[in-house]
Amino acid sequence: MRRKRRRRARTGKLPRRIIELLVLVTFVGMAAAIAAHVMKEEKSKITTTPPAELMPAYISCLQKGDYESMYAMLSEKSRKDISKEDYISRNKKIYEGIELSNVSVKMGQSTEPEQNQITVSYTEELETMAGTISFDNKATYLYEEGSGYGLVWNDSLIFPELTETDKVKVSTLEAKRGEIVDRNGTKLAVEGQASSVGLIPGKMSKDKDGDIKKLAKLLELSEDTIQSKLNAKWVKSDSFVPLKTVRKVDELALSSQEPDNENVKAKELEDALLKIKGVMITTVEQRSYPLGEKAAHLVGYVQSITADELKEHEGEGYSEGSVIGKSGAETLYEKELKGTDGCTIKIVTKDGKAKTTVATKEKNDGATIKLTIDAELQSKIYDEYKKDKSCSVAMNPYTGEVLALVSTPSFDSNDFVLGMSEKKWDSLNNDAAKPLYNRFRQVLCPGSTFKPVIAAVGLQAGVIDTKEDYKSEGTSWQKDKSWGSYKVTTLHTFTPVTMENALIYSDNIYFAKAALKIGKDKLQQGLTAIGFTKKLPFDITMATSKYSNSDQIEGEIQLADTGYGQGQVLVNPLHLATIYTAFANDGNMIQPYLQYDANRKTEYYIKNAFTKENAQEVKNALIKVVNDKRGTAYSAARKDVELAGKTGTAEIKASKEDKNGTELGWFASFTTDSKADLPILMVTMVEDVKNRGGSSYVVKKTSTILDTYLKG
Repeated sequence: MRRKRRRRARTGKLPRRIIELLVLVTFVGMAAAIAAHVMKEEKSKITTTPPAELMPAYISCLQKGDYESMYAMLSEKSRKDISKEDYISRNKKIYEGIELSNVSVKMGQSTEPEQNQITVSYTEELETMAGTISFDNKATYLYEEGSGYGLVWNDSLIFPELTETDKVKVSTLEAKRGEIVDRNGTKLAVEGQASSVGLIPGKMSKDKDGDIKKLAKLLELSEDTIQSKLNAKWVKSDSFVPLKTVRKVDELALSSQEPDNENVKAKELEDALLKIKGVMITTVEQRSYPLGEKAAHLVGYVQSITADELKEHEGEGYSEGSVIGKSGAETLYEKELKGTDGCTIKIVTKDGKAKTTVATKEKNDGATIKLTIDAELQSKIYDEYKKDKSCSVAMNPYTGEVLALVSTPSFDSNDFVLGMSEKKWDSLNNDAAKPLYNRFRQVLCPGSTFKPVIAAVGLQAGVIDTKEDYKSEGTSWQKDKSWGSYKVTTLHTFTPVTMENALIYSDNIYFAKAALKIGKDKLQQGLTAIGFTKKLPFDITMATSKYSNSDQIEGEIQLADTGYGQGQVLVNPLHLATIYTAFANDGNMIQPYLQYDANRKTEYYIKNAFTKENAQEVKNALIKVVNDKRGTAYSAARKDVELAGKTGTAEIKASKEDKNGTELGWFASFTTDSKADLPILMVTMVEDVKNRGGSSYVVKKTSTILDTYLKG
């Protein structure tokens, strides 16, 4: 067997293992050759890419904030001189610190290669929080065997004057928020002062736990909250640790004969706090609302901006420490009130000495917003109705200037700015009277204040004849037996039953018949023509008035009920006031507005809403509603100024059979002389007037307000 194997070996054929080894060596050799060729090709690409093309790529990565890719573009030598972590930290801190938003580069000349180096010139432009920065610079590229050209790192690539030991300092000059004032310059929202209550740990008594417990109770904070503030890493024994901002005591107001209750409470709190050792109270700037509850729903308030709001308003100059309008005029005019912060970007030495100013943007304080509001009238209305659930709008019916927008009960805007306690927040939310609810923005059942609107629409449609006698039906009526047990009821009987008398006596039956005579289609068309189902063009968004819960009036009973302001008709108080301006302006509905403009000319929301003759017919009847002894608003009649108006009582109940529903009381009135010294149109709604006199309750209080206002 062995001999045979030897003879085979001499035949010249190789063993299988040797053949496999040779194949492997050949394959590896081919792979190496291919790899060498590829590397040669890649090397050729690297060496032929000019630095003039590499620099724009570097800037492109900067635009994306891709600092890792930027670091990868550095030369090997530079990457040995600075670690990736240090490089990224340095660049990121500076570029994010100046809020880099956009960067571009324009390449200039390149030098001839010398000692494996090429220097390129370029102009760089950056958009920052201090504006646009533009500078000329140079960058050096080093050719290294095996990797091609790499950028030689130097801090001057960020800014030409910047060295390795320098810092970039950003200083913000905060813009002052603009004020909100009334037509006479009375302050409605200003930069005022508050008291910051804090502790100095080193001056606290030995009974720290007992003192913290007292503070927690006085400031309505938890003991844990106070303790966590004291345990903050930055706190030292002599540090002032702020705990809460509270209302500042107005010493001058406190010395008056009748100091306001809130100021008295503030003084009592301050005295109690200062009895605790270590407590310190300092004065800080804080947004202030002088009218407090009287204008809260109108003026609104500001609070610290949230993370979501920062994202929403990105690029608009807000920071984590900014405040922003949250409601009312504060948010309505946020853009104008905010102003623009100033900013300075400087290069400083390691010792903090200014070296050079890179960019400066001047600050622009927010604008003062002057409203058409009369603060005295606003306050008077609030004081008269503060115990009611009500809303009032007042305007000049001949110019459109809105003089007052009041919702009661209310809240104090200052509480939101100072930081409301959980107890206070819960009390506002759980209050059955809904003080946070802005009633003047809502739509409400208008009751009989809607009858002049029906009269005008009927006259305009050519359906109502002012002289036609609808005949007395007693105090209840139904069209026919198809209405079942449902009847329209009224309080008074009189003759003749004409439009004028029906308005004077506020007769439901007349206007139910009038609505049926006008018809669903014409009534809907007439109401749509004067703004129903449309957004009222006004600075503050108001709920849209509507004549039905669906897209049309359903059936005869609803149509009849609509005629006297019941059914499903809902009206916004400002919209109702705007309709009433047509009776004072020859049929033209005035455009209401809130921002004061001394040079603004009268504008119409809807011109020729009614003809001059039809508007005058309704106006004449409304004058008698107030000045005729038979009129429902006769108690509002005056000897010095002629008023026109209409009362209304709207039933609010779950069903037609409901006997326990409530009532809304209304009174709409206006001065009839356009040349009067103080022309005014006022519409007020008060909830729950049932068993309190109905609309008469509102007439009495409104008369008191007008008496003060019209006497100047």
